[in-house]
Order: sequence, then C-alpha cells, then structure tokens
Amino acid sequence: MIHKAGTETVQIVLKDVILHGHWYCPDRAIGLVVFSHGSGSSRWSPRNNYVAEQLHDEGLGTFLFDLLTEREDQDYEKRFDIGLLSRRLIDTTLWIGRQQDLANFPLGYFGASTGAASALMAAAHFGRDIRAVVCRGGRPDLAMDQLPEVTAPTLLVVGGRDSTVIRLNKQAYENLTCKRKLEIIPQASHLFEEPGKLQEVALVSASWFKKWMGPQ
Repeated sequence: MIHKAGTETVQIVLKDVILHGHWYCPDRAIGLVVFSHGSGSSRWSPRNNYVAEQLHDEGLGTFLFDLLTEREDQDYEKRFDIGLLSRRLIDTTLWIGRQQDLANFPLGYFGASTGAASALMAAAHFGRDIRAVVCRGGRPDLAMDQLPEVTAPTLLVVGGRDSTVIRLNKQAYENLTCKRKLEIIPQASHLFEEPGKLQEVALVSASWFKKWMGPQ
C-alpha cells in the first residue's frame, strides 16, 4: 500500500477503448474510492470532486474517470446504457488492480445518479473484493435484479425533498441483502444544492467508507 501522498492523471487502456481519469491518495490512505458518475457528467463533475476532496481529508484515496469517450457521450442512449457503463466500471476496476501504485488498496464505489446502478452492478460482479458502496441521489432501482447479489455494505443517500428518488431507493433497499442503510438528508433536493447539504453527503459517505474499508 502507498504510504506517501500521490496523484496522477491516467489513460485507462481497455481492450476496446481508451478512457481518461485521475486519482489522488493522501498520505497513508486506508482505501481507494472509485467514482461512477451519472449520465451527462464526467470525471470533472463539481459535486463528485467536492466529495472526493472531503474524502481525502478523511484519509481516503479517490479515482475519478470518464465511463464514456467524448464521442460516445454525444450518444444519448449510451449515457443511459447501464450495462455498458457497468462493464466499463468493471474493466476499469480490473485495470486498477494491475497498477503497481493502486493494486493493494481496499476498494469502494461511489455512484451518483444513474452511476449508482453501475456501481451496484459492478459490486455484485466482484463480490467481497469491493468493500463498500455509497450511492448519492442514485437510481439503484435500475440494477434491481442484481441487488440481491451485492455483498458490499451499501449506503443509499437521498435528499429529503427528492420524493420520487426516495421511493425508488426504498424499493432498492428492500431488495438488498447486504449490510445496508438509507440516509435521508433533511431539506435537501436531488442535487444537494442547498448550503451545507453536499458536505453532509460527504461526511456520511466518509464515515461509511472508513467503517468498512479500514482495518477489520
């Protein structure tokens, strides 16, 4: 495991595509959180990068990357192709495992919006190799068939004003068989744009990751 802080912009060379990403690990990081962004977003998502910075302060490394190329992202259907996005996340996770600087970290997933579905599908694929999952304002219902196969402790975080997504997350929660928690942030909308609400998301996420990714 890396004990010194490190950061790098990388090309993720997969069998059919080259993706781009960046990672940062603070000094003595206890794990690496891989982000799966929502449709129409990218590794530059300001909300995900804000959460990532807060995770750094809590001793967690982060890996943000584009699930689609720029050209693919112009295709509206690809943005919502959960199967494709899940395969990209799985292939990128395998790629991370081949990198000397990253291979030994415990791994977690942070999925936002539709990225929550791909994170949960990938977690179901890897089983206990994924230590924890957090979904922010997510659509875990889009991975409903795979939810019983998820073994990683899963935290679902939803805004208190996001009534439709609360309902969908409650349905998904009932289909999860792993250790799980539904956290509703009071007075927050879907994007957690209200003052201090995204920080609340970051803090509960960091606490969840530290609980399940730290020394057992």
